[in-house]
Formats: sequence, structure tokens, C-alpha cells
Amino acid sequence: MLCAVDEPLATAWLGVADGRSGVEVHRGSVLDIVAEAVVSPANSSGWMRTGMDAVYARAFPNVEAHVRSAVLALHGGELPVGEALVVPTGEPQPEWLISAPTLRSAGEHLPADTVHPYLAARAVLRLWRDGRLDDGRPVRAAVRTIAMPGLGTGVGGVAPETCARQVAAAWDEVFSSLPRR
Repeated sequence: MLCAVDEPLATAWLGVADGRSGVEVHRGSVLDIVAEAVVSPANSSGWMRTGMDAVYARAFPNVEAHVRSAVLALHGGELPVGEALVVPTGEPQPEWLISAPTLRSAGEHLPADTVHPYLAARAVLRLWRDGRLDDGRPVRAAVRTIAMPGLGTGVGGVAPETCARQVAAAWDEVFSSLPRR
């Protein structure tokens, strides 16, 4: 579920959903819909103090501590852009938060030619397709709907069209079969 609170991103998301089975657009907050997981377009350290991350930190009071602990334990304190991890929100719905950094540092402004939205989206989709929860269950068995806000479109300054084009490319890469030789 691609979510947008502003019209330029909602319009850009429509191009991603068009012709891609399983992709829908929601005009409104990720917190307005029923989903098992939400995507946090975080920074690599896991601090959740600005943008969409701050919204999540207010909605799920313990989630920043879960993200920071996982980043420290599993990635030595820095979750690289292009990687993702899943942590519990501490709430029944959504139960999970997928942290997928679009910024290395909090407050970073991305250049116009960035590929960070693509890398973050690809990490989220690969995690859903191939990842496992701490109890060993496949992520895709516990998560049927993922609510995704714009990736880098807030604090990072990425244009909605750029984000949408890159999310579409990530979707196509992760869910398209590789040609056989």
C-alpha cells in the first residue's frame, strides 16, 4: 500500500500501481489503513526524531528503542542504505515496522540524482520476500500488507516522481523472474 498525504506523491504513486498486481495507493497517512507492517524511511543510525520516523515514534513509544537495538546488535550501529530490518512496534496493529534507511545521517538532504529510494524499496521488498522474523517465520507469512510512505520525499527532499519511478523499478526487479539461459 503506497501512502501519500500530499497530492503530488499520490499522483506519482498511481504510476507505480498501474499494471502492478498487489500494489494500491492510499491518499492519507500510513497509520490510517490496516496493515501488518509500516515502512520507516529512516536514517542509518535508527534515530526516529524527524519526518515520518517522528510520527512513528509518537504512535509506537518503544519502536525507536527496538530499531536502535537491532541496528546496534545486527549492524554494528549503522544500517546501510540498501538494507532493511523488521522490529515489533509493540502494538497489535501494525505489529511490525520495517526500517529501511533512505538517509545515512539524520536531516541529510539528498541530491537530485540519488538512488536511495530505489535501494530502500528494494531492501523492503527483499526482506518481505526472503526475510525471517526472530521466531523463524518468513516475514511474508506474518505480513500481508505493508504501508509505505514516500521514501526520501520528506526530510531527504527527493521529488515524488523520482521516488515513485525508483520504487517501481525496485518492485519490478524483486518480483520479476530473471531470464533463464
